[in-house]
Amino acid sequence: MSTTMIPTGESLLDEARARDLRRMKLVALSLLVAAAIVFVWASLDGRDGWVGYVKAFAEAAMVGALADWFAVTALFRHPLRLPIPHTAIIPRRKDQIGRSLGTFVEENFLTAEVLGERLEQAQIGRRTGEWLARPENAAKASEALGDALKGTLEVLDDREVQHGLEGVVRRRIADTPVSPVVGKAIDLTVDGGHHQRLLDAVLVGLGGFLDDNRATFRRRLDEESPWWVPEPIDDRVFEKIYTAVGSFLHDVGADSDHEVRHSIEDRVVAFAERLKHDPELLAKGEELKAELLDHPEFRAWIESLWLGAKRSLIEAANDPTSELRIRATASLQQLGQRLEADPELQHKVDDWVQRALGYLVEHYRSEVSDLIASTVERWDGESTARRMELQVGRDLQFIRINGTIVGGLAGLVIHAAAELL
Repeated sequence: MSTTMIPTGESLLDEARARDLRRMKLVALSLLVAAAIVFVWASLDGRDGWVGYVKAFAEAAMVGALADWFAVTALFRHPLRLPIPHTAIIPRRKDQIGRSLGTFVEENFLTAEVLGERLEQAQIGRRTGEWLARPENAAKASEALGDALKGTLEVLDDREVQHGLEGVVRRRIADTPVSPVVGKAIDLTVDGGHHQRLLDAVLVGLGGFLDDNRATFRRRLDEESPWWVPEPIDDRVFEKIYTAVGSFLHDVGADSDHEVRHSIEDRVVAFAERLKHDPELLAKGEELKAELLDHPEFRAWIESLWLGAKRSLIEAANDPTSELRIRATASLQQLGQRLEADPELQHKVDDWVQRALGYLVEHYRSEVSDLIASTVERWDGESTARRMELQVGRDLQFIRINGTIVGGLAGLVIHAAAELL
């Protein structure tokens, strides 16, 4: 398995830790050197009595200092670079340490009970409400939601979205019979009287059409009239017909209760009923619908629909003054105010967060343990030992200091007991 060097560039905090570690190592080494000097002096003095006690103290202090130096150093490297068994424990057993650390975190921290207790004390619902109730915080939350929306839209595959959208629209349209829908739309139009306004517009249009094409109709009469009919008679016939048609259109348009209006309405209602029940019209509607769905313009419309919506959403998400961002900010602030003032809602939010995190912990806490273990396995052994020594090495030097002092005191006690015996 390949190893990964963990970052070796020291931060300001790491540099401070390294200075503290060097200083404490110097203190521990100074005590060892002092004990050695005292031991040499006492050995050369040759006198008994109190000098013997000093010599015993110094000798035991050196033994204690060297033993604890060996023990502390053996955690991180081979003492004096000698491959002594059971030394360089951290570089050699870092994989086991990583797995043990992952298991320890999983069993003692990633439990529903521990997280539930911490979350209950945190009062997430109340604090979230207090935070969102402030306009500036609601704006920040709205901006974060906008960034999330923008990021989501930008990473989506447009072709996949268009394909999925086309499938949804196709299925929706395919599952909906067209003719009954059109028939229902006609019923709603008649119930609302909209067909009368449409008829008024048609009548006005016909009147304008007659006026615009008066000369054309007159020439057509000349072409159809026998050659032996005098032109004045054609003029009188045309004027009679033209005036009658104009008057008829005017009468229908002016009288909301005209029989022609009722006749048209009856025919429209009857056609709507046929659209809903006539097998021939139902089949024709499905045929037209199938042609529409297979038309290239339909796919082009789906594509433009998605791309236009995506572009509009991204622009709105980026613009703090857009309707989307303004509404999102106002909604978040209102949610915060409700959370701030409603203890029951706070309890619901707290309960939801606890249950959600409890579910994640219950089903995925082993993933965290595996992540810790696999990450440590990829680290380089020496760099790992160096990092860990920076974290705890300063405190471990007190073991050496205490070993020197306690060892000396133990030697003093042993020497005194030997003298008494």
